[in-house]
Amino acid sequence: MESAAVSREFPMRITVPLGESPMPDKFAPKPWARNPHMQTILGSLKVRARGRHPMIESAKETIVDGGDGVHLLGYHSQQSVGASRGLVTLIHGWEGSSDSAYVLSMGNYLYDRGYDVFRLNLRDHGESHHLNEGLFHGALIRETFEAVRNIAGLSDNKPFYLVGFSLGGNFALRIAVRHSSSAIPNLKQVIAVSPALDPYKATVGIDESLSLYRLYFLDKWKKSLQKKQCHFPDKYDFRAIIHHKTCMALTEAIMPYFPDFRNYTEYFNQYTLKGNCFDDLSVPVTIIASLDDPIITVDDIRGLKMNNHLAISLQPYGGHCGFIDFFPFRCWYEGEIERILRG
Repeated sequence: MESAAVSREFPMRITVPLGESPMPDKFAPKPWARNPHMQTILGSLKVRARGRHPMIESAKETIVDGGDGVHLLGYHSQQSVGASRGLVTLIHGWEGSSDSAYVLSMGNYLYDRGYDVFRLNLRDHGESHHLNEGLFHGALIRETFEAVRNIAGLSDNKPFYLVGFSLGGNFALRIAVRHSSSAIPNLKQVIAVSPALDPYKATVGIDESLSLYRLYFLDKWKKSLQKKQCHFPDKYDFRAIIHHKTCMALTEAIMPYFPDFRNYTEYFNQYTLKGNCFDDLSVPVTIIASLDDPIITVDDIRGLKMNNHLAISLQPYGGHCGFIDFFPFRCWYEGEIERILRG
């Protein structure tokens, strides 16, 4: 029922695998690996990127100009032998980093296939809390766009690609919306994996799904705020709000630190993507998501107005940024993304 409904809604541009027949763009994990929570947890396990790898060993720490005095931290891995196929920038999810397992695994996969890789940290992610006095929030698209534009300049005029995960997928999609052919001339493709199109719903989804997700994100967020306070003790004191036990409660409590927004509703609306938001795309965009995502509702994707620049791959399984299969162990979307980049 779910698959048929999606097929009727997007008959030309959306991929929703049906049945069990093999097809190149279908994620069909072993039956015992189809649980969405299992998939979500597997996607972030450090075992995915354990050991030494040329992509990591060749990475050069790079401070990227985000405009208006903002600096973002990233790691640039260039091919040491032979010509590069192009440069791919990867953007992690909320409270992830350039060293998140899914970022490293994707970077390793693409580097092995001839691509240069740039792993970008959003403000206050990774080891970057000291770089900017201002506090991170999800609506900081201007600095992220400017940073990505400057990263594209490192490609030596080769093709440039952007891939984002979860909240990073939201950032990648907003960059695609803001993009024009003159802004980043060599941008060829933007891909978002399990993007948080509606951040309010995603926040509620974290709180209302497995308590493991809520505890995981709250712990990482609180540690990030404490780290920010240590670097800027004269500006931040989060002791009065750090006790909150849900992501929504902490979001509401932290709003006074963001005077540009009257309340959390106005804040979330600043980076919500819906309806006809992709009408003016000037670059191909692909969204990869699953019907069983425990955090991101598929209804947000169903509500998008389609056009010739937007392609959506909805898989029946995969959880949130998971898409892991076994025997052999693999991440399905890695091969799918490389296939898209090759065109």
